[in-house]
Amino acid sequence: MEPLNPSSPLLSSPMTDAAASTIAAISTPAGVGGIAVVRLSGPDALRIADSVWHGRRLSEVASHTAHLGEIIDSDGSMLDQAVATVFAAGRSFTGEATVEFSVHGSKWIQNRVVSRLIEAGASPAKAGEFTLRAVRNGRIDLAQAEGIADMIAASSKAAQRLAATQMKGTFSRHLDSLRQQMVDMASLLELELDFSEEDVEFADRSHLASLCDTAIAQIDSLAATFKAGKALKEGVATVIAGRPNAGKSTLLNLLLGDDKAIVSDIPGTTRDVIEDTAEINGILFRFIDTAGLRDTSDSIEQIGVDRARRQISAADILLWVIDPTDPEGVTPQLVEFADTLRSLPHLPHSLLLFNKSDLGAAASSESESAKTASSDGENLSIAVPESAQTKLPKGESLSIDLSAIPRISISAADGSGIDRLTAQLTTLAEEGCDPAADIIVTNLRHYEALRLTSDALHRVADLLPTDLPSDLIAQDLREATHYLGTITGAITPADLLQTIFSRFCIGK
Repeated sequence: MEPLNPSSPLLSSPMTDAAASTIAAISTPAGVGGIAVVRLSGPDALRIADSVWHGRRLSEVASHTAHLGEIIDSDGSMLDQAVATVFAAGRSFTGEATVEFSVHGSKWIQNRVVSRLIEAGASPAKAGEFTLRAVRNGRIDLAQAEGIADMIAASSKAAQRLAATQMKGTFSRHLDSLRQQMVDMASLLELELDFSEEDVEFADRSHLASLCDTAIAQIDSLAATFKAGKALKEGVATVIAGRPNAGKSTLLNLLLGDDKAIVSDIPGTTRDVIEDTAEINGILFRFIDTAGLRDTSDSIEQIGVDRARRQISAADILLWVIDPTDPEGVTPQLVEFADTLRSLPHLPHSLLLFNKSDLGAAASSESESAKTASSDGENLSIAVPESAQTKLPKGESLSIDLSAIPRISISAADGSGIDRLTAQLTTLAEEGCDPAADIIVTNLRHYEALRLTSDALHRVADLLPTDLPSDLIAQDLREATHYLGTITGAITPADLLQTIFSRFCIGK
């Protein structure tokens, strides 16, 4: 990757006004540990390091070597015994000469070492400034930089794998290839314009239309992975809902492996949302226990019911717990489930969980409910919300037979059926993208840029069969190229940098 052009907006960003300075910061988390790392990077890094170092001269050692020595305080006393690791300019993370001091983990020592480096001529690093310099010096691009932030924040194996893929640049290389295709298409159209008076057609519009359709398909395919990718990155919102005393809180505790929620035979015990996370098969799930859904005159319980419905509206996965021992039977609970889905702005992935199999009732009730749900009963056909029908032909609607919803017999009390449940949860979480795939979109900024790119390309596809002049069509192609370029930083508004790097921690 080449360093950025001096005229790039990256170099005129407010965050890089002191681009020629040497910066220093603690690069390990706040707190006390065995060791901490203080990073120093910039054109004077080696000189400043030598001025506070007693040991082998760091400006004379080979890159990527570590050296034991002492950091000397301003009064000449030893501040700490440390290991200095040296990286030559052009061979470091930032692209600049860099020294990383591994010091003892005392908070006082960490802060004093940074102060000592500042006294010797360094400047305090701003949030994300080391990574920003890596981007500015062509070591990584913006998408890779955001992958680094995601790697730091990764809280599950799936999130780590997604971040690692983005850090490697696989996503960026794919986008660069797509962007080059658009640049080539725009060039052909503009060349046609240059020779318009000679009546020479350099761009076969049918061929360009085919290229455009291919690009749209690739862009839309990437964008389609965002919903599942975001959930895998941040945790799949999994809401546990149903009637009071169906066993929802017991199920939450079982999935978490902890007594997170109070379990009682008294209906209405859960009156607020209880949430915690658990990693299952490498995927982070945010399990959300909710108040039992019922009509109530208790104002406090009603608040809990209202909050439960809001959580259901935002769910990625809905676990509807059915109590086969309920005196009213299973069918009313299925009707309540269907009515709940009808009220939602979008349909989440859903599972029907027939609880209390340890009492011997769940399996037979599950079988009987399948017969009931597959009947012609109007109440058990779920109409898909309009917001979920945007891709259907105009005038058509869609409904889902309740019998198509997966159903599992479980016992939240003794754990029966939980292996089947966790396997199904994994399948639903991965629907829409494969966590092991090379390219999955997890960043909202990237998704919005892809969506804008697709919109511009659709306009191009609509215009190519017309007699519209090439320069007007090329304008939409340039717009598509612009939006795609903002993802990797090929096109970078200065305010975008401030937004991205302000989210980084200092020292990264």
